[in-house]
Amino acid sequence: MTLNKDKIRNVAIIAHVDHGKTTLVDGLLKQSHTFRDNQAEMSQTLIMDSMDQEHERGITITAKQTCVYYDGYKINIIDTPGHADFSGEVERTLNMADGVLLIVDAQEGPMPQTKFVLSKALALGLKPVVVINKIDKPAARIDEVLSEVESLFLELATDESQLFYPVYYAIAREGRAGKTVDLDDDLHVIFESIINDIPAPDVDSDSESAQLLVAALAADNYLGKYAIGKIFRGKLKKGQSVKILRRTSNMSSEDLSRPTGSEGAPEPRNDGRESGVSEEEHFEVHAGKIDRLFSYRGLGKEEVPEAIAGDIVAISGISEANIGDTIATGDNPEALPGIELEAPTLSIYIGPNTSPLKGREGEFTTSRQIAERLERELETNIALKIQPDGLGYKVSGRGELHLSVLIETMRREGYELEAGRPEVVYKNIDGVKSEPIESLTIEVEPEFVGAVSQELGIRKAELKTQEMTSTGATRFVYEISTAALIGLRNNLLTATKGTVIMSSLPSGYRPVDSKYRPERNGALVSFETGVSTAYALDAAQARGVLYIPPQVPVYQGMIVGLSNKKDDLDINVCREKQLTNMRTHASDGAIQLTPYTQLSLEQCLDFLLDDELLEVTPKSLRLRKRQLDPIKRKRENRQ
Repeated sequence: MTLNKDKIRNVAIIAHVDHGKTTLVDGLLKQSHTFRDNQAEMSQTLIMDSMDQEHERGITITAKQTCVYYDGYKINIIDTPGHADFSGEVERTLNMADGVLLIVDAQEGPMPQTKFVLSKALALGLKPVVVINKIDKPAARIDEVLSEVESLFLELATDESQLFYPVYYAIAREGRAGKTVDLDDDLHVIFESIINDIPAPDVDSDSESAQLLVAALAADNYLGKYAIGKIFRGKLKKGQSVKILRRTSNMSSEDLSRPTGSEGAPEPRNDGRESGVSEEEHFEVHAGKIDRLFSYRGLGKEEVPEAIAGDIVAISGISEANIGDTIATGDNPEALPGIELEAPTLSIYIGPNTSPLKGREGEFTTSRQIAERLERELETNIALKIQPDGLGYKVSGRGELHLSVLIETMRREGYELEAGRPEVVYKNIDGVKSEPIESLTIEVEPEFVGAVSQELGIRKAELKTQEMTSTGATRFVYEISTAALIGLRNNLLTATKGTVIMSSLPSGYRPVDSKYRPERNGALVSFETGVSTAYALDAAQARGVLYIPPQVPVYQGMIVGLSNKKDDLDINVCREKQLTNMRTHASDGAIQLTPYTQLSLEQCLDFLLDDELLEVTPKSLRLRKRQLDPIKRKRENRQ
C-alpha cells in the first residue's frame, strides 16, 4: 500500500486513571484484525500493559505506541498513563499526536487527571474526540457527565473551535460503541471518528531536509537503543546520515556522573564535539547514521526502507539520541521546539545499602552501579531529576508513586539500596521560598466523612467544595500542600476500610508558612543483633504493632514495629527462653503471636521520619534508624 500523509492518523488516548483507555485500545487492536484469530492476544486483556508492575497495580505506567490499519488508513495509537505521577509520560508523547480520544467514565465524570491531560492536549492544538465509557454502570449519569465535560472545555479551551467536539458512547470492555447510547456491536464508529474527526498530520512532506523529534526511547538485546518519534518534515531513509541536535540546557544522562560547579551546574564540555548551530540557541550537534528504520504494526515493529513526514517511526543505530533531541538532515539542520515538562514536586535519597546485612541479597550493591542504573533511567524517564547527594543521589519526581515505581523496578532488577523519607522540592519565586500545592479530590461514603475531615484537618488542608454525588457518596475538593499529602492515601484507606477514591493534581505554588511535620508514634527499635524469636516477640507485641515475624535476621538499630507511645523504644527481639527445671502452667503453653503487619514499599516510605531509612533488597524491605548505635542516637537527638 502506498502511504501518504493524508492516510495517516496519529491519536493519543487520554483519561483519568481507570476510565478505560487501555481496554479501549484492546478493542481497537482486536477489531482491526491486527492479530490472527488464533493468536493469544485475542483472548488477553490490557494487552498494552507489558510491565509486571502495570499488571499488579492495575495502572498504566509508561506510554506505549501501537499501530492498526483500517479501511486503507494507518492509525498510530499512543496509550498514555492516567495517574498524575506519570504525567511526564503524557507530556512527552502528546508531541507525536494530532488528536486525542478523551475517555470519561459515565459514573465518575471528569476527574483531576482528566483536566490535566485535556489542558495539555488543547494547549498543543490537538483535536479532541470525547468518548463516554462504561455507560452500562448501574450508577451511570450520562447527561450530567456530558454537562461536566462541556464545563471543562469551557474552562480549558484556548480557541473557540475547541468547543465543538464529537461525542461517542462506549462499553470498551465489550468492544462496543455508538453515536448514541444505543450501541453498535463493534467499535467501527470510533475508527470512523479517528479517520474523519482527527486531522491528518500537519507536516511538510515535500521538503528535501528531514526533521524528527525524539519523544521516546526503547531498547532490545539485538539492535540496542531505538529513538522513537514523529517525522515533522521530509523523509528518512535506511542508511542515511543525520545530525542529532540537542539543547545544552537539557541535562543529559551522562551529566549525572560529571563534576559539578558550585551551583550544581555541569562543567563545560571539553570532548571535541561540535558545539551548536547558532550562538543564541546553544546546541550540541552529533553526527549519526540510521542503521535500520522501523514502522509500527500491532504490538511489534516492521522494518521499512524509508518513512514519510507524519509517520511515527523507531530508528536504530543512533545511540547518542535522547528524548527531546531533533534528528535532522541537510546542510543547515534545524531543531524542533523542545518538550516542556512540569517541575518535580518530591525528592528522595537513594544510595548504596549501609546496613550490617548489606551485600547478602542483592546483585548490584555499589554506588557506581546505582549511578549507572539511574543514568539509564534518565534516558527514558524524563520527568526525573537526579543530583549527587553524599554517598548516593537525590532523585526528584512527580510524586510518591512515581518514585516508588522506580525503586521497585530497581529492586526487581537485583539492586540493593537504601532510601530516605520523601521530601518536598521547594521553589524560589520572587525571592520567596514557595512549596508546591495540589488540588485533592476525595470521594467517600457518608459514614466516613468524619474520618476524612479529621485527617485533612490535621494536615491543614483547605476545603474548596463539598457535594453529594448521584450515588450518595460525598465528594470533597481540597487544596493541600504536597508535603501534607505524603502518607495520606494509606491513612485514608485504613480509615475508610479501603473504600476511599482519591486523586490529586498539581495546582501551583504558595509561600511556605510553616513546615508540615507528620505525626506518628515512636518506633520499636531492636538493640540486639541476631534472629528474632517468638518468645521475645510475644513480650514485645504488648508494646505496639510488630512489623516482623519470628526467625528473621535483625540488627541493632533496625525498626521492628510501631510503639504505642510517642517516643522510640529500644527492645530485645532476639531473647530466647531460658531452660530450667521449673515448670509452670503459664509458661509451658504454646506462644500465640498476633499476625505481624507486613508493609508495602509505599507504606514503608510513608512511615519514615528524617532520622530513618528504608533498606531495599530484592528479597526484603527493612526499616532502620540512620544512626544504629542507641547511645549515639540518643546523644544526637539531645543536640
